[in-house]
Amino acid sequence: MAKKAEKNKNFIILLSILTVAIIVVVGAYVAFLGGQTEKTEEPEQVEEADDRISPLTNQGLIFEIKRMRHRGLIDKIMKIGTSWRDPPQFYFITMIDGQEYISKDVSSRKGITETFFAEWDTMLKENKITRDVMEEQESSEITLQIMEREKTGLLGLRSQDAKKEEIKLTYNYKTGRWEGDDSFNDTDGYGHYVGDDFEIWFNVYQTDFDRDGIPYWTEVNSLKTNPKVDDSQLDPDEDGIPTTWEWKWGYPHNVSNNHSILDPDEDGLENIEEYRMAKWFADPFSQDMYLEVDGMEKKGLFDIEHVFWKESQQILIERFAQHGINVYIDDGWPDGPINGGGEKLTYYERISQDSGMMLQFYNNHFPEERQGIFRYLVIANSAGFCHPAEYNRYDEMAVGNGLSRMISITRRAFTPRTWRIALASGTMHELGHSLGIGPWNVPGNDNITYTEGRDAKQEYLEKHGNYMSVMNYYYIWDHTIADYSDGTHGSGDVDDWEMFDLTFFQTEGKVVEDPGFELPGEEEI
Repeated sequence: MAKKAEKNKNFIILLSILTVAIIVVVGAYVAFLGGQTEKTEEPEQVEEADDRISPLTNQGLIFEIKRMRHRGLIDKIMKIGTSWRDPPQFYFITMIDGQEYISKDVSSRKGITETFFAEWDTMLKENKITRDVMEEQESSEITLQIMEREKTGLLGLRSQDAKKEEIKLTYNYKTGRWEGDDSFNDTDGYGHYVGDDFEIWFNVYQTDFDRDGIPYWTEVNSLKTNPKVDDSQLDPDEDGIPTTWEWKWGYPHNVSNNHSILDPDEDGLENIEEYRMAKWFADPFSQDMYLEVDGMEKKGLFDIEHVFWKESQQILIERFAQHGINVYIDDGWPDGPINGGGEKLTYYERISQDSGMMLQFYNNHFPEERQGIFRYLVIANSAGFCHPAEYNRYDEMAVGNGLSRMISITRRAFTPRTWRIALASGTMHELGHSLGIGPWNVPGNDNITYTEGRDAKQEYLEKHGNYMSVMNYYYIWDHTIADYSDGTHGSGDVDDWEMFDLTFFQTEGKVVEDPGFELPGEEEI
């Protein structure tokens, strides 16, 4: 019996060991299968946004006033008198987050001196105001006021300061954008404000570690660029334009755009050219027109300066500004290219389109890198034409302002005031041709009846007398117009502004004007 009991005991022990082994094996197998079918998902790593505004540098704001242009000259100079000779006196006041700055009050150890802008246009006289702000401040309120000192009283012996313009902006330190009376994609251009009395160009930006103008917050959260690397020097999408410019104007910096053909504002300047002209106010979404102007040497002591008078420039600029087109004139920009505007060319008594003499000026005084961006204008002693210098592109012009031309040809231009109006009108006429207006597509301009006697004039006036435009020879020297027609004057009138093609100066003309060419030239098309 003892042996049998011991045998049963051994059997039970063996059975227990076997049972434990089976349980372990089955458990391991189940665990293995469970691991294959039900993986434990780890929580997704969510990248935290870097919401800091200015961790790399002391936070501050810079407000630049790049240019202020008084719009009132044209009204003064078109009236008989000498008031056009007196430039306005004005200054600006800024308010940034409640802190005021008055530009005319220039302080020093000797006290405060009143300093005014005393010109119609402050081109090349930039100003800026810098303000410290609280760290991590999200926005700033900016106000710009333009104040003009006006004479009062019976004899004008007293004066008062009148507010002419007021611009209110809210600047966002995260996005680097501003909104308010000027904003991105508004009608008159970003950083460009056209008021009733003044036209103002400005810029707002903040202190920035890498000096590329893109805020830290935008770089790390939106563009995913390095806030320690200057993106004005980088072009990751290799489309010819760096990240900073593309960001400013709303283009993706990491997607290649064909900026060599993109021209959203249809002004003839493709984006790659707008980028090159950024320093000179170029806006890819606002129509810009650039002129390079050279003068001519004086014949002698009693000759007048053959230059594009500033008042004539302002007449032209204002007429185009009234129609939303920005005209920029280089008559001697200090840091322009070699052979840029403002040169004095060799004196010739008279130059004409048939002589081809403009080619020497075009080749040697009009920089190649500007061709296709600028139109070229020469103020000569006696001239008046827009004619191709190379191939058949109407991108160069010549206008005369010699005394004999002013008095005899322009008629009644006997005073410095009327000279300036006549020069503006003559330039606008030739400029109109570079904008696509010709006698073959707009009847009434370049009317040769001007020299064919009374009967020819009467016949013309019956058809086109209402075409009150500088393109019409009967109105080009009218010292009360200096404008293109808008098509509102009745039968036979044409709206020049609607006809203009700002890209025309870059294309080959439809007509070839050889020395035997006769107006209107319809048979040549």
